[in-house]
Amino acid sequence: MKHPCEEAVIRSGVSSAPCSPKSQAWVLAATILGSSMAFIDGTVVNVALPALQSSLHATVVDVQWVVESYGLFLAALLLIGGAMGDSFGRRSIFLFGTALFAAASIGCGLSSSISQLIIARSFQGIGAAFLVPSSLAIISASFDEKSRGRAIGTWSGFTAITTALGPVLGGWLIEHASWHWVFLINVPIAAAVIAISLWHIPESRSSTPQKTDWLGAAFATIGLGGIVFGFVESANLGWRHPLVLGSLIAGLASLIVFVFVEKRVASPMVPLSLFKSRSFTGANLLTLLLYSALGIFFFLFPMNLIQVQKYSTTATGAAALPLILLMFFLSRWSGGLVARFGPKLPLIVGPLIAAAGFLLFALPSVGGSYWTTFFPAFMVLGLGMAVSVAPLTTVVMSSVDQTRAGTASGINNAVSRVAGVLAVAILGIVMVSAFSARLQHSLAGLNLAPAALHQIQSSVIRLAGLETPAGLDPQTTSAIQTAIAHAFVSAFRLVTLICAALAVASAAVASRMIPVSQK
Repeated sequence: MKHPCEEAVIRSGVSSAPCSPKSQAWVLAATILGSSMAFIDGTVVNVALPALQSSLHATVVDVQWVVESYGLFLAALLLIGGAMGDSFGRRSIFLFGTALFAAASIGCGLSSSISQLIIARSFQGIGAAFLVPSSLAIISASFDEKSRGRAIGTWSGFTAITTALGPVLGGWLIEHASWHWVFLINVPIAAAVIAISLWHIPESRSSTPQKTDWLGAAFATIGLGGIVFGFVESANLGWRHPLVLGSLIAGLASLIVFVFVEKRVASPMVPLSLFKSRSFTGANLLTLLLYSALGIFFFLFPMNLIQVQKYSTTATGAAALPLILLMFFLSRWSGGLVARFGPKLPLIVGPLIAAAGFLLFALPSVGGSYWTTFFPAFMVLGLGMAVSVAPLTTVVMSSVDQTRAGTASGINNAVSRVAGVLAVAILGIVMVSAFSARLQHSLAGLNLAPAALHQIQSSVIRLAGLETPAGLDPQTTSAIQTAIAHAFVSAFRLVTLICAALAVASAAVASRMIPVSQK
């Protein structure tokens, strides 16, 4: 799903090179296609994870890296991408990001091993880090204040539609063609974006460009990468392995150094002075908690539907449509809540409703109709997020001076992406541990041969993609498959309860740190 403050980034920009009325539609087309390409690839891959496990014989750690490699570089370099657009030209950086994203998509589509795919996904994330902020900045620069509101509405509407339909199309391609096409379909879209950009988008840059904070970006990337590597690989190597311990220590040390660097450089990518505002700090902490819950949920949920509930990939891609459509259609109403009640009450009530939605996801077992199991949960979760996002953007924009609103919005947008990266790394461990414990307990009553039991126990890191040993009688095989399905559901329930707790914690942050009324 879309991240907070994207519209705020556009709204807070400066119109430095307004384009002609004839070109405005083309500018929107290019930025919508470019943004949507990056948004979709951040989510549609989750629908492809079971297919990747099966096709590339991947473990859950492997597919975690498919998601994390993209999200890590996008989150760490997002603010740098925006700064480079201001300095070197927004169109130039947008074109570079689009071309790199397309080339990396070809690499992803042609990958024949999980390691090749992870490397290509890393370059996709780098490309997206240049593409996304530049596309938002181009809209700001190309439209004056009178026409910018309509441009934002058009961009928001079309990106919502593409975000909603992307996983459905991706699921259909996986089901009827191959997972490779989930990535290769980006190539013609990127070609259209490049052609339109060269033809219709004027170059623009900031009149007062700041120096690019490469040192801060390096420490942020190393810090996040070290922590993510340590948590993800702990499931493979164990907590005492030198690589795990070393990466966690190096990651934490790099993040500490990052804070010191940001205090001292002339043009920091994250101005720490912004966090002197209690409401800005509260908004970002709320974002970190709430979007952590969403990040791990949307990582695991497609596995549940495809591998346990036996949904098709197309149906899985369509499962979250109620949430996305509800957020889109209620966005204007949600904005009105701020004017009527102020931002604090919606930011308490919204996450609490979202917590109720996560609790509803913990109820279904194996089987049952979508309309009586997951549909009500998506409706409640969607309502909670619809109530939360607009007030969150309002708080971020109003908690700092207007001259810093663009930077503040970019930071909040980056925090939401960091939240997903960290959640998949940390709560993925909880999922594997809970699955393993429940499965071991279930298998104890089956009296399996030691060799068969060892084969299963050594493959628990595949979660519901775990294959039963060959040569067993049909009754035993069926019992093992049932045990695997119920172990996954049990672990998934635990994670959704943690998601609910994170949502409640974000409401608690709002109650303590968000002001009753905006400036």
